[in-house]
Amino acid sequence: MTLKVGAGLVLALASAGALNWSYFAQHGAAAGLPPLSLLRPLHSLGLLFTNRRWVIGFFTGIGGWVLYVVALALAPLSLVQAASAGGIALLAGLVGRLSPRERVGVAVAVAGLFLLGLSLIRTSAPSGHGSWPAIAIWMGASLGVAAFAAGPVARVLAGGAGLGIAAGVLYAAGDVGTKAAVVGGGRLAFVPALLACHGLAFVALQLGFQRGGALATAGMATLWTNALPIAAGSALFGESLPAGARGVARVAAFACVVVGAAALARPEAGEPAPAGPVSAID
Repeated sequence: MTLKVGAGLVLALASAGALNWSYFAQHGAAAGLPPLSLLRPLHSLGLLFTNRRWVIGFFTGIGGWVLYVVALALAPLSLVQAASAGGIALLAGLVGRLSPRERVGVAVAVAGLFLLGLSLIRTSAPSGHGSWPAIAIWMGASLGVAAFAAGPVARVLAGGAGLGIAAGVLYAAGDVGTKAAVVGGGRLAFVPALLACHGLAFVALQLGFQRGGALATAGMATLWTNALPIAAGSALFGESLPAGARGVARVAAFACVVVGAAALARPEAGEPAPAGPVSAID
């Protein structure tokens, strides 16, 4: 591992800490506010930005995102995401008391992240920057998946989990766009799209915070924000799947992440069904 890549991984870990503490702080603040509404966006933003704890969490998250962008400029996307993915364990520690289902979900997800780390040993930085049409298609498809998760899928999951998934998918799309944009030149055209993805993810996450617990919302967002760009690293940026045992570990890691996410998204027995689609919030 080069010094440059090592510095990128250190920054990715710092970013994970900042972002997950930010999610925890924002969840605690948003959950206690009057209902946020897509129909009254300025009023809803006013509620958030006049809450001191939420504002501190928000700007801590911005700092974490800046660290993440610098990390992407120094290290491969898959390596940065693998380091960032450990944030789910930090989030679980901040939440404290977990249900048996949540403990299982976090344990399986962390096991998957450990396997993912093993699969990345001796990984070198690829020289390709990806095909811009393929990146654009990935980001466009992510918008459709996020809408599906926030709408029909949300009705059968734990409160806020569908919105957490939508936020994770959109943040991941924004991260893919960021990796493309840091190359510079004509790839800077991805900046408006990646900002739009992050903006929509922000909206989904804040609405989710008022519907479910921190792990069902921010936890789901963290898992998918980190897992999907690792897949994009292979599909878009030439970060090939390793051979042999490391390849098996990579596949097993993704299976664990999916199982862990499913456990966190499953509603508890007796939990009331989530409200209707996001558009119905008022």
